[in-house]
Amino acid sequence: MGKIVSNFFISLDGVVEAPHEWHFPYFDDEMGRVVGEGIESARAFLMGRNLYREWAGYWPEQDEKDVEFASYINNVPKYVLSHHDGEADWQNTTVITGPDDASVAEQVRALKEQVDGDIAMSGCATTVRWLIAQGLLDELALLVHPIAVARGQRLFEETGTVPLRLLSCETLPTGVLFLRYAPEVRGEDTGGA
Repeated sequence: MGKIVSNFFISLDGVVEAPHEWHFPYFDDEMGRVVGEGIESARAFLMGRNLYREWAGYWPEQDEKDVEFASYINNVPKYVLSHHDGEADWQNTTVITGPDDASVAEQVRALKEQVDGDIAMSGCATTVRWLIAQGLLDELALLVHPIAVARGQRLFEETGTVPLRLLSCETLPTGVLFLRYAPEVRGEDTGGA
């Protein structure tokens, strides 16, 4: 059974929006190793409609000899979560849609049963929050950068409390922390003191 692993470059103050504006000074060989290991373990890629539109307009045109990620993302099975029916013209792409959240969540559960390995997810805080709310996210892999950005979308905005369990941590030479978390499954309150 597959597991959904969400990957983010994130600032110390929780911003995940526009990492291209603040992330690159921290990218080195060690971060490249971490990112590469995440790509190697992924057997499928899950994304929201906005990221799909951005990437489908860019990655198919990249030379796979010059840009290593292009070979991966153009060939891996891709699944797009969408509230609207839509066509997917990027190779190996399936749109997951339905009349409501429950039907879309059921399709994602079925996808997890079909995929043997990790299902990488990146780029959209809204999608991650939805996956957590549906009990579908298995891991959250964060590369926490030692910078406060002070503006932009944060990973958790108006979500209420989201308990997480630390799976592993590693400090990279640039001061970036590589943290892996799993959402805690809340049990029923049994009462008592």
